[in-house]
Amino acid sequence: MSSPVKYTLTGNIGVISVDSPPVNALSHAVRQGLLDAITEAQNDASEAVLIICEGRTFFAGADISEFGKPIQDPWLPELLNAIESTDKLVVAAIHGTALGGGFETALASHYRCAVPSAKIGLPEVKLGLLPGAGGTQRTPRLAGIEAALELMTSGVPVAASRAKELGLVDEIVAGDLREGALTYVRKLLDSDAPVRRTSEIDPPKFGDFDALRAAVTRRARGQVAPLAIVDCVEAAATGTFAEGMKVERQKFSELMQGKQSAALRHFFFAERQAAKVDGLAKDTPVRAVDSVGIIGGGTMGGGIAMSFANAGIPVTMIEISDEALERGLSIIERNYAGSVKRGKLTEEKAAQCRALISGSTDYDALADVDMVIEAVFEDPGLKKKIFARLDGVCKKGAILATNTSYQDVDQIAAATSRPEDVIGTHFFSPAHIMKLLEVVRGEKTADDVLATCMQLAKRIRKVPVVSGVCYGFIGNRMLRPYGLQSQLLLLEGATPEQVDGAMEAFGMAMGPLRVFDLAGLDVGYKARQALSDAEKGDPAGYRVLDHLVEADRHGQKSGSGFYIYDEHRKPTPCPEVHKIIEETAAELGFERREIADEEIVDRLTRALYEEGGKIVEEGIAQRSSDIDVVYVYGYGFPAYRGGPMYFGENA
Repeated sequence: MSSPVKYTLTGNIGVISVDSPPVNALSHAVRQGLLDAITEAQNDASEAVLIICEGRTFFAGADISEFGKPIQDPWLPELLNAIESTDKLVVAAIHGTALGGGFETALASHYRCAVPSAKIGLPEVKLGLLPGAGGTQRTPRLAGIEAALELMTSGVPVAASRAKELGLVDEIVAGDLREGALTYVRKLLDSDAPVRRTSEIDPPKFGDFDALRAAVTRRARGQVAPLAIVDCVEAAATGTFAEGMKVERQKFSELMQGKQSAALRHFFFAERQAAKVDGLAKDTPVRAVDSVGIIGGGTMGGGIAMSFANAGIPVTMIEISDEALERGLSIIERNYAGSVKRGKLTEEKAAQCRALISGSTDYDALADVDMVIEAVFEDPGLKKKIFARLDGVCKKGAILATNTSYQDVDQIAAATSRPEDVIGTHFFSPAHIMKLLEVVRGEKTADDVLATCMQLAKRIRKVPVVSGVCYGFIGNRMLRPYGLQSQLLLLEGATPEQVDGAMEAFGMAMGPLRVFDLAGLDVGYKARQALSDAEKGDPAGYRVLDHLVEADRHGQKSGSGFYIYDEHRKPTPCPEVHKIIEETAAELGFERREIADEEIVDRLTRALYEEGGKIVEEGIAQRSSDIDVVYVYGYGFPAYRGGPMYFGENA
């Protein structure tokens, strides 16, 4: 097999060119090829060496197919030491993304140049790991302690311009990368630039690592890898390069063998697997979606509209009146203004996105759009009425989607003469921020409609997961037993703050009772009024909730629910709620007792796991790992626990 690495002489410059599609991952073949080329360059007529990649990117990281397998020599730290110790100038030319081991390879080079569009990053923390080939030692020597820690503990890449400000990139080259990089190397040679080994740079001085640990602890919420990165950076600042590398190697090994990295690596593959639809051919055609209509301009509809506009897709928003339309457009305007204020968007980009969103009160404005998403409130009768109207207005082949959290997509599709064009697209609020999209495949949904929506989800930067039709689909269906257990725990002896505290210490973004308050206790209360006692089920699952609403405690919006809320929506425990819970427990015949936090976590996570198992058995979810993706991205389950299904199987 030919090597993906080629070495040629261009004048007095040895060019190491790597072509290992799709992302030039640092596989064994690439590592061996690089080592062979560096060795050859040390003994030929070259005066400098340029490392450059073909295709769409520089080295985008490790080869994920090698995860969990025995390391084959040369391993990356050995290769990078060989690159850095070379006596001839070594320059890395970066385009696309230089991530993880890819950027560590650039750091081991003596100089780095990049095109303006390039990005660099050390995202290992997202797999519960740390840069293990010298990244924790070389990065702070170039960028300083705080900037290095931000790069490594966040895992978020930075643009080439920012990398240059930090000293991680030396030159921005315009135009053709190869020509620009060769010109830069010649400039270095002409100026007698020295071989500059990052490992030989004096380590940066920094005093208060305890304060840095405290800040990282607050931000990392239970993750171990970010704190291990702090330990490595402290070693870089207080010892020699060799000593720091020993600490890095030890910490990397500990993390690789730990539970959190195993869970995060599971989740890494789960997210990629979720995008694959069983039984759907890879060559299934997709429909063009170059314009979208949104029915409903509320918080959800506006967020969905922004998701498409942010991806450059024109949106027409429909509301029932001019007043409602103006209100919806003003919400979008405020959201974009907030994004600009927070530095998420430039004013120019925000203006471009806003210009793509128009509004109307006339359904005829949707006659030529490629897709319509209905985003009105959860009234099945209203939804069917809207779809019947869309059936008569929309062009042939337009995709008709319902953004429903619970309702029967098949019944909604039956209101049209083209159920094959109907699909569920369950966005999560706020829709322009949350990454999850449950794509609900109806009984008659056409394959090309499903394929189109899966592809479109990626286009608007969502993570799609396919669900079958049932009440609540995947995520919300699992909330019912989860919510029931939270109520039983209260009746049996726990307090709201204990239940929420245990789950938040476990890693959930928000405990179940705070979620109830956020959603509004009155919403479920009103829905229950239309049900018979048999339909309501076990009174233990809702009686406390009913009593809270009847005491005018509706949740955050009323300033009180399971907690009292101040103007900043900070929750404070309430003795009155404790009394209501105790009285309800007596009313229903519960004998209260002390409940340990471990029991709370076990019962709530097991409720999710057991319901998830039923969802897989029924074919609602394609695979259990899809459920993990839903709960991490949609419901705040900690990724470092792997998701409720992984956790249930491995706890």
